[in-house]
Amino acid sequence: MASNVYRNGTGSHKGATRPLAASNSSNVKSTSYKSRIPPSNHSPGSAPLRRSNSAGGSDGVPGRVRVAVRLRPRNAEESVADADFADCVELQPELKRLKLRKNNWDSETYEFDEVLTEFASQKRVYEVVAKPVVESVLDGYNGTVMAYGQTGTGKTFTLGRLGEEDTSARGIMVRSMEEILANVSPETDSVSVSYLQLYMESIQDLLDPANDNISIVEDPKTGDVSLPGATHVEVRDERDFMELLRTGEAHRIAANTKLNTESSRSHAILMVHVKRSVLGAEDVIPSETDKSSHFAKPPKPLVRKSKLVLVDLAGSERVHKSGSEGHMLEEAKSINLSLSALGKCINALAENSAHVPVRDSKLTRLLRDSFGGTARTSLIVTIGPSPRHRGETTSTILFGQRAMKVENMLRIKEEFDYKSLSRKLEIHLDKLIAENERQQKVFDDEVERINLEALNRVSEVERNFAGALEKERLKCQMEYMESVKKLEEKMIENQQKHGCDGFMQDKCNGEGPGSSIVEDVAEVKKLLEKEIHMRKEAQEEVNKLKSQLGQCPDSGEGGGSEILKLQKALADEVLQKKKLEEEMIILRSQMLQLTFEADQMRRCLGRNGSANAYGGLDSPMSQVRGSLNGHKTPVAALFEQVGLQKILALLESEDANVRIHAVKVVANLAAEEANQERIVEAGGLTSLLVLLRSYEDENIRRVVAGAIANLAMNETNQELIMIQGGINLLSVTASRAEDPQTLRMVAGAIANLCGNDKLQTKLRSEGGIKALLGMARCGQPDVLSQVARGIANFAKCESRASTNGIKSGRSVLIDDGALPWIVQNANNDSSPIRRHIELALCHLAQHEVNAKDMISGGALWELVRISRDCSREDIRSLARRTLNLSPIFRAEMRRLRIEV
Repeated sequence: MASNVYRNGTGSHKGATRPLAASNSSNVKSTSYKSRIPPSNHSPGSAPLRRSNSAGGSDGVPGRVRVAVRLRPRNAEESVADADFADCVELQPELKRLKLRKNNWDSETYEFDEVLTEFASQKRVYEVVAKPVVESVLDGYNGTVMAYGQTGTGKTFTLGRLGEEDTSARGIMVRSMEEILANVSPETDSVSVSYLQLYMESIQDLLDPANDNISIVEDPKTGDVSLPGATHVEVRDERDFMELLRTGEAHRIAANTKLNTESSRSHAILMVHVKRSVLGAEDVIPSETDKSSHFAKPPKPLVRKSKLVLVDLAGSERVHKSGSEGHMLEEAKSINLSLSALGKCINALAENSAHVPVRDSKLTRLLRDSFGGTARTSLIVTIGPSPRHRGETTSTILFGQRAMKVENMLRIKEEFDYKSLSRKLEIHLDKLIAENERQQKVFDDEVERINLEALNRVSEVERNFAGALEKERLKCQMEYMESVKKLEEKMIENQQKHGCDGFMQDKCNGEGPGSSIVEDVAEVKKLLEKEIHMRKEAQEEVNKLKSQLGQCPDSGEGGGSEILKLQKALADEVLQKKKLEEEMIILRSQMLQLTFEADQMRRCLGRNGSANAYGGLDSPMSQVRGSLNGHKTPVAALFEQVGLQKILALLESEDANVRIHAVKVVANLAAEEANQERIVEAGGLTSLLVLLRSYEDENIRRVVAGAIANLAMNETNQELIMIQGGINLLSVTASRAEDPQTLRMVAGAIANLCGNDKLQTKLRSEGGIKALLGMARCGQPDVLSQVARGIANFAKCESRASTNGIKSGRSVLIDDGALPWIVQNANNDSSPIRRHIELALCHLAQHEVNAKDMISGGALWELVRISRDCSREDIRSLARRTLNLSPIFRAEMRRLRIEV
């Protein structure tokens, strides 16, 4: 047996490959791209470029698929495991050959267009593999660069490496875009990018993960393949492109296998659409009169549309080596099936088969133009040196050998640039419109100037006329005043002559103006005499009291005992009066409470049409209300008849029943927002907190907690409760209480405080959140409802703070261990508990930093359930919107195949 077997030698290939859209071409040797394409100018405004029909009807330029092989260096594992074995391949880059060792004495030799050793730089790989394709794309041809090989051999490193830390490590994607952006004109050309992945035979948009089922559309006339549902982002500079690549890489699916810690589980496809404006050749038309004279039409504006497709194929793998199982096994099957379909297509093309099975896989449909079509294609196959993977290396090399036999027929796609011509006409039209507007403005300014002069003249005439009219009016007014003055003087003279006697007579008879003055004087005299009399009586009373005071010392010691008795009796009387006042206040409040309850019962019965059956109840209660305060409410009557200060004073009574009833009255008063400010100003809040701190009686603590819960509904009162240590008191009460009603009141008060954005830190530091969670031990539905409401309020405030940038980091509720309880009660049978928990989950999920903890804690499934089955539309919409806006949730749902 010969030691070397040559395959794919330097001679002609056996059987030229038939392109999909063209007839068979002649055998072609391995040559560079530039030998295939006539030179052309790239600048759109300079010399005319090569012309071709827009529909691609011109004969294309034949171009064989070029294949390069790249060897990956040994990794750390291979250096240890294969230390005693030689590499399974030997490269001869100067001869562009590769030797594949079967064993120590036998090997096979293969030739490629380029052979790249493990020391080849990223720049060299780009220049020999991708740069000719990129230059063709800039000339108007479609181009494809694809990486194929076993998993872990460096395909993604070769194509998709970003090189942010080391620019020399940049891959083909980054370098290709750099060259394209450097050679296009921002004014006339455009570059747009789509980034996709083919995962489990589903085309997904890496720039918009929600778009995860893109369909392939084929033109029935030309056979061109397009993806109208993919996102197209226009790229202006390298920074924008790098940001798009980062976004796409973050959404690409990868997994850890035995062969590769970051094994790509999908085929990544980067499509770069380049649209360039060029000028066609001038059409020279001979003159009819003079054969020697010619004139040329101006060159037509053309637009060239080309597409660069960069494909990072997922690595082929053998399951027993990669260790894939479960879902990863299904991924491996899908990858191998699509690669197998690609291999069948290339075999059919290489063997000039009449049928090419391009429809067996979406991958082959997408690459229809790349193999046997009109695109210039360059393939780089990556291999590893380990002899353990000789079978996979052999398969990869044979794939590259078959691909070298595929012939494409390259065509430029040119179209008449109607948009450019329309834009020029629009610019010319805009200039004409601007000139017309300028002339119209000059005309309008002239008309406005003439109108202004006319208005000024009219205004001047009006002012002159108004001045003359004012002078005439003043003159007439002066003459009128003088005439009136003369008439008044004559009238006075006539009155003095004829009216003096009558006037005096009227005055004497009391009928004149002096009569009212006389009456006023008489009334003043009477009041003065009365005042003098009262002063005399007061003085006599004072003298009498002084005389009695002088006689008191004469009584001496005899009256001392009697005075002591009187003082004691007086003290007893005061004490009895105080008790009677307390009892009277209690009776009044009880009567008012009964009145209020009876009134509520009467209204309820009236609404149900049963008021007539209880007519006897309405009459006596109406009499009670009428005797108390007319039509006023019991709370208003209690304020007016008893007084708030007296009610608050009863909070310090020594009688426990009086204290409890007084607290109940305060709690009922605090239930109305209008009374809360007066209660706080009068010191009611402080008194309630003192009672909560001082007494261990369960009844007092329950009623006091209820009153504080009512006051805590007001934001101002919430801050006062915090300042006076109310949060700590409520937390201590919660830890000591066992009665469900007491716990419900305390939980309600803390739940109200949880709705205040300013108290978030205090609530945690003073044990409010832990106390709230601790009360869940009770298990009573009313208590759990208040606990759930407090958690929902706290989560809402946290979400608002995170949105406004005030808070960062994960939720305090998650840190304090509330998530398991929330998930456990998310589907509680009680509607209020379930509704509050659903809201809390939605608010927690709005902050991205909580997403991973919620996924690990099982909250994702509850959010999905809420988005589908929640009875309230607003909560259902909030859950759906939260899941769709979170990249982490979307990635996890895509992994679990959950659709919302």
